Amino acid sequence: MAILLAVLSRSAGYALRVFTTEYRLSTRALEIAASEGVVTTPLHWQPHGRRIGPDNTKGFMMDRSLPISMLDFSPKYNGDGTRQALARTVERAQHAEALGYRRFWFTEHHNVPRLTNAAPPIVLAHVASRTRSIRVGSGGAMLPNYSPLLIAEQFGTLAALHPGRIDLGIGRATGGPGSDADTLRMLRKAPDARMRFDADLDELLALLREPQSGDSPHAPGRGLDVPVWLLGSSTASATMAGKLGLPFSYGTHIAPDDLIPAMQAYRTHFRPGATMRSPHAMVSAFIIAADTDAEAEEMMAGVRPILVQWFRKKLPASATDAIAAPVAAMPDRLSYAIVGGPETVRSGIQAMIRRTQADELMIITFIQDTAAAHRSYQIVASVCQDIDRGAADEPIQPG
Repeated sequence: MAILLAVLSRSAGYALRVFTTEYRLSTRALEIAASEGVVTTPLHWQPHGRRIGPDNTKGFMMDRSLPISMLDFSPKYNGDGTRQALARTVERAQHAEALGYRRFWFTEHHNVPRLTNAAPPIVLAHVASRTRSIRVGSGGAMLPNYSPLLIAEQFGTLAALHPGRIDLGIGRATGGPGSDADTLRMLRKAPDARMRFDADLDELLALLREPQSGDSPHAPGRGLDVPVWLLGSSTASATMAGKLGLPFSYGTHIAPDDLIPAMQAYRTHFRPGATMRSPHAMVSAFIIAADTDAEAEEMMAGVRPILVQWFRKKLPASATDAIAAPVAAMPDRLSYAIVGGPETVRSGIQAMIRRTQADELMIITFIQDTAAAHRSYQIVASVCQDIDRGAADEPIQPG
């Protein structure tokens, strides 16, 4: 059924665009957008009878606007319980869908008191059932914590339930505070689990390929076109992704200093494979947008204590300790953070895409106030409609 989508905004800087497309948004998503006086257009669409995988994503963009996505940690705010935190995660996914975000990914962390993201496949199944169009995925599934067969079974089942909407991002960490050894011990995994990453990744990819005669074991994901992304924060991960012909996602919030070398390594070592003919990279970064630079900076001041806790990888004894914690190293960790009003955010994103040659952008936003967070997502969606992905065709700029 053709749906007429009108892009309206209360801000004079928003453009009016009306077009018809065979694209259905969830009722809840439309309600969220309508309540704020804006319904924005999706950045991509999926024609009937054609699956969008990592090999043909670019060919099915409606225009050359920069695709944006959201990385969610499902944090607890103000003493909320797990149920409230997860409910907000669903609401963010629905809002992102209404605003035309391309992907909604969920992180994996264990034994972190203020995060409720310990079971990504379960949450992703719930989010996918409460949305209709946005791609949902792991950002990422920590391979050392599982057997390749288990991940293939979980995400293969998700792909069967939600065709064309599931992404599988793979990471090599454990997602726990402190040492990886502590997390692996609690998960009853062998201490050398991380050392087997390369072999386990090869096994996982084999389990997700088209079924062959006599294949054993059987995995639900075989032949379902589950896009596998390699997540990383180093040149080693980038090089591996390139050699395997996989899409690559870099987290600037983990290791900002290696961003440019990693993006260069990925494209230098890329080899076309069974699923991708050309490299495809995404960059994730903290982005906080507001109507003015001052408002955004004020919100960032409230986010800093949360980031201090995260970067220290330990939970402070009290909230006061968190606020008073040393933050000398934080500017380096947030060197790619973008904070400001619409024009500041637009120029910041343009500069990042020009420097990194990234094909997509994934945002991280720890804003406790729901209305302010939704406004931030709305501003980012608006400015990215004016950013041409053609900027990614320029050479990667050294830092």
